[in-house]
Parts: sequence; C-alpha cells; structure tokens
Amino acid sequence: MKKLLVTVLVAVFGALAFAAEEAASSGGLDRGLIAIAMGLAVGLSALGTGLAQARIGPAGIGAIAEDRSNFGAALIFLLLPETLVIFGFLIAIILNGKL
Repeated sequence: MKKLLVTVLVAVFGALAFAAEEAASSGGLDRGLIAIAMGLAVGLSALGTGLAQARIGPAGIGAIAEDRSNFGAALIFLLLPETLVIFGFLIAIILNGKL
C-alpha cells in the first residue's frame, strides 16, 4: 500500500511540475491545473472503483455459489461502484468546458 501511495504522489507532483512548466511558457497556470484536475478526477475514481470491485466480486460469487437467488443482489452490488467512474467522467467534462 505504501508503494502505491508513493507512486500516486510522485505521479501527481510530477504532473504538477510539468503543468507549471507548460504554464510558464504559455502564460497561464489555470489551464494546466484544470487538466491535472481532469486526470485526477477520472484516475482516482477508477482506482477507487477497482479497489471496491476487487472485494465485492469474490464475495458476490461466494454468495451466488451458496444460493443462486443472490445473483441479482450480487450484480447490483458489483455495479454500484461503477457510478464513481461516471461521476469522475462528468467532472472531467465539466472541467473541460472551463479550458
């Protein structure tokens, strides 16, 4: 978990450094930071969804193996985290309008 956190922090701060460098040459820091925010919105929501589904999937399969009538509930619980990615995309689209 620590390696993942360090990797994410290096990626974020590295991207911020590149955005600041680009902004210095183009004259506006806002565009670079908005682009970073768009990437973070989609990337972190996808990461959260993946972590949630990694735990929900095996539990749902176990519930289905015990009783086949649990299929609908397991499917709903597996699809709920996908709304996080949809919200991330919506935030990215809204921020894209501000570029």
